[in-house]
Amino acid sequence: MGRVSQAQAEENRRRVVETASRLFREQGTHASVADIMKAAGLTHGGFYKQFASKEALIDEATAHAFDELTRHHKDGLEQHGGQRGAAQRALIDAYLSPGHRDSPADGCPVAALVTDMAREDEVQEARRIYTEGVGDFAEWLTTEDQDGITRLCTMLGALVLARATNGSPLSEEILTTARAALTASG
Repeated sequence: MGRVSQAQAEENRRRVVETASRLFREQGTHASVADIMKAAGLTHGGFYKQFASKEALIDEATAHAFDELTRHHKDGLEQHGGQRGAAQRALIDAYLSPGHRDSPADGCPVAALVTDMAREDEVQEARRIYTEGVGDFAEWLTTEDQDGITRLCTMLGALVLARATNGSPLSEEILTTARAALTASG
């Protein structure tokens, strides 16, 4: 089998990072390298040509997920003509929706990776990236009259509880109540 070009190797790496980012948000960082490579459409053997370790992939996939979150915030701001309050309300509505609750692979890395970051000792760089991302998200949510950390904690707690109670009426009630509390002041 011939060697892949540098451009193809870069594309393969990008695909692995994107796939890992989704799988880690959906299944946790315990998702196996074999499963990630299979989902990316690549062979398991190629993994170590691209990454020094699974921890290195966790680092990159975590950074990728937070880069997506930052892009999402910027896109929301553009869609709302630079009106930060309107962009924040739209984000809160989307964040505390059944669609986001039911799609962790495409969702917020803060909620999806919270337990993994708390439990994993080997992912110090990923934890640093995660911590910085949490801080940036909280800062983005800050308003003149509401603290961003409080808003983020409310959103995160509501989403995690809604996911844990999914399939019951309580799940929707949690989302609705938290959404109303966070958007009540305008």
